[in-house]
Amino acid sequence: MLLQDLTSVHDDMQAFAQGVGLRRFPGYIPDEMPSVLWEGENNGEGWKDFMELARASGAAFLTISTQQIDADDVDLLLDELQRSSLSRAEDMESARQLRHYYGRIGHVQIGFPHHGVMFLCELTTEWYESYKVLQEMADDLGGLLMGGASEDESEEDER
Repeated sequence: MLLQDLTSVHDDMQAFAQGVGLRRFPGYIPDEMPSVLWEGENNGEGWKDFMELARASGAAFLTISTQQIDADDVDLLLDELQRSSLSRAEDMESARQLRHYYGRIGHVQIGFPHHGVMFLCELTTEWYESYKVLQEMADDLGGLLMGGASEDESEEDER
């Protein structure tokens, strides 16, 4: 079963963490931080094994972060895609479909520190993955447009 909202999973995570004696630190671990991503069994509750591992390693806390999208996020994405002549109609339609998921949790990241490395477990919905792909595409397309403008400006400066 594919979840469309991770809110109940997030609630279960908080209760489970407290039950095994781990405190919650609200925070997101960025990609730049040295980290190892959990590749445990994808049985829907593998995060429990991850939390048990955190406890066994002596961690006193877990970082827990959630990601949602709202109307402004989708509107900005649509604007960025519309500005590019390289975006496709199916990308625009996929972005519009994201409106069905306003306010829902689409991504949860939990982590714990151990010997200078963050160990992470991430859960995500299919629609949130789609949102991230579209967002990266819009950023890339925007960079192409801006890159072109910068080259034109630098040619004018050389004249």
